[in-house]
Amino acid sequence: MLQPLPSPALSRRPVADRPRPALYTPQERARRDATGWTLVQGILAPLQFLVFLVSLGLVLRYLVTGHGESPAVVSVLVKTLLLYTIMITGCIWEKVVFGRWLFAPAFFWEDVFSMAVLALHTAYLLCWWGGWLDSRPQMLLALAAYAAYLINAVQFILKLRMARLQGAAA
Repeated sequence: MLQPLPSPALSRRPVADRPRPALYTPQERARRDATGWTLVQGILAPLQFLVFLVSLGLVLRYLVTGHGESPAVVSVLVKTLLLYTIMITGCIWEKVVFGRWLFAPAFFWEDVFSMAVLALHTAYLLCWWGGWLDSRPQMLLALAAYAAYLINAVQFILKLRMARLQGAAA
């Protein structure tokens, strides 16, 4: 007689209890630790965050007071340049560590969301360069890009924490 299959919902452990796959294989961890691109990312990430905070303040000041448009625009341009720089160097880092330019399984969702961040920053650049929006809507677009960037930064910080915890356990 055939036995009924157990319900998948009953046989699975809760998500929180499941062991997480290692972020890096031992070989990937060795490549990560050996490449200079890790240091580049480690310098660019906090630098970009600092520029983000300054720029956010300038953009909000402009939106609230109507003053300081030029410094706000320059700050968004500098932030966007840093974003492009960290994205390009991040792709190189990912290639060295994981053998892929983008979307390595360990960072798949961070990379997907990074594309949205990049798209919003690029939309700002296009609107600024082409004069497609007035300055206030451009700054609101910059804020949308910054909100996406902040979510992405949290993704990467959580991933870094996971890597540290897994490294300590290994």
